Amino acid sequence: MSRKNANLIGRYVWLVDLLRRYGRLTFQQISDRWEESGLSYGEPLVWRTFQNHRDAIFDIFGISIECERKGDYAYYIEYPKVLENDHLRSWLISSYATLNQLRADASLEGRIIYEQIPSGEKWLTLFCQAMRESKKVRIMHRGFQESEPITITIEPYCLKVVKRRWYIVARKLTESKNYAFRIYALDRIVAATITEEPFKYDKRFDINKFFEGCCGIMLSDAPVERVVVKSYFYGPDYLRSLPLHASQKELPTNDSSFAMFEYHVKPTFDFYLNLLGQADQLEVISPKHVREEMANLVKHMASYYGD
Repeated sequence: MSRKNANLIGRYVWLVDLLRRYGRLTFQQISDRWEESGLSYGEPLVWRTFQNHRDAIFDIFGISIECERKGDYAYYIEYPKVLENDHLRSWLISSYATLNQLRADASLEGRIIYEQIPSGEKWLTLFCQAMRESKKVRIMHRGFQESEPITITIEPYCLKVVKRRWYIVARKLTESKNYAFRIYALDRIVAATITEEPFKYDKRFDINKFFEGCCGIMLSDAPVERVVVKSYFYGPDYLRSLPLHASQKELPTNDSSFAMFEYHVKPTFDFYLNLLGQADQLEVISPKHVREEMANLVKHMASYYGD
C-alpha cells in the first residue's frame, strides 16, 4: 500500500471513528475537529473532499454516512448498531483509529503501552490470502507436547484471536482418510506455504455455531449448560463492564453485598480459567458438577501453598 493510499485510509477511519463517538455532527463541526486532529497539518477539510470520503467509506467499509434533511443538517452513520455488532470490522476501525492518533501526535507514543501478541501474527496475511483463494496450506507445526515440528497440509477455514493468541481453524485429512476440523495456534507454526491445490469451502460452515457455548478456543461435544455464579466485593462491577462470556446475564437479587450472574456455556477448561481469574470474588452456585470441579481446582491450587 502506497503512503498516499495509507493516508487516505487513515482519513476514512478517522471520519468513521469520529461519528461513532459523537453520533451526529455538522460539516463545520467535522471540519473543526479535523483541523484539531493532527492529521490535517492545519489544513481545513474541503467540502468536495469530504463528499469523496463519504463515497469511499461506503465502497471500502460498507458504511453509509447520511445527512439529516432538516435542522442542522448533521451527518451520522446509518445503522450504527450494525457496525457495532460486526465485531471484526469494529475492531479493525478502532485499531486503525488508535494508530491514526499515534501517527498524528508522536509525543503520545511513549505514553501508551500495548500488550504484545505472540509472533504468530506474521502468518495472518498468508492465511487470509489462502482463505480468500480457497487454497490449501502446508505448515510445519510444533505443539507444546511435541519435541519436533510436524508437516501437515490443511484447509484454512477461519481465524480467531483468544487472549492475545491467534488461531487458525482448519480441516485436515486424518489417518482414517476422513476430514476433521483442527485448531492450530499461529505462534506454534514454524513455517507455512500456500500450495497450488484448491479446496472447496463448505458454505454450511458457521463459525459462531462451531464455537457455540465455548469460552475460548477449546471445543467440546458436551451440551450447553446454564451456570450460575455469585460475585462478591468489586467483582460485580468488573463483570458488568467486562463479561466473562457473551451469554452473561445478571439475575435479580435483594442483597447488595453480592450479585448473581448466569451463563449458557460448555464448561471447558477455558471456562474454569476465566472463573479462576476472578480469584476469591466469585463462587459457582450451580450446576453441582461445575461447582465440585471448581472446588477441586481450588483445593489443588491450595496444596501448592502447604507447609
